[in-house]
Amino acid sequence: MTSAVGTSGTAITSRVHSLNRPNMVSVGTIVWLSSELMFFAGLFAMYFTARAQSGGKWPPPPTELNLYQAVPVTLVLIASSFTCQMGVFAAERGDVFGLRRWYVITFLMGLFFVCGQGYEYFHLATHGTTIPGSAYGSVFYLATGFHGLHVTGGLIAFIFLLARTAMSKFTPAQATASIVVSYYWHFVDIVWIAL
Repeated sequence: MTSAVGTSGTAITSRVHSLNRPNMVSVGTIVWLSSELMFFAGLFAMYFTARAQSGGKWPPPPTELNLYQAVPVTLVLIASSFTCQMGVFAAERGDVFGLRRWYVITFLMGLFFVCGQGYEYFHLATHGTTIPGSAYGSVFYLATGFHGLHVTGGLIAFIFLLARTAMSKFTPAQATASIVVSYYWHFVDIVWIAL
């Protein structure tokens, strides 16, 4: 009789211990995002070095940034972080339809951002700001281009997650996946604000 009590007590303790451990997928994602942060830190270092070496007006002529276009696109990307988090809250409640709704909205906002970035590239290139044209052009296109690739990666992650929730019964693993995708999306948003 003592062994039965001891065994069940061990099982309960084992389950409680596993509930207190961090999710390894989340930990792995955070470690990976830390390496991504170092990558973007290198791009920021490149920007500050080029700006310090320019010795003049920054950005150099003929470059003129279109703030009337950039500000709304930036605000949409920032707002997408909130819609993404609403999707996470829905996933944590087990509300698969809420998760899908909020993640589709987030996806569309991210797509709007990428299209806006493409328009800005077209506008700048037609007005003489190119990669070989100046240090500013090189830094601008590299930093924002890599960011745009990361946003596109986030959009692909949303597509995979939405497809996964549509093809199977919603599981706690899908809630974890939605949380991990949100980590990535928030990271991409924060990097854009810094750019």
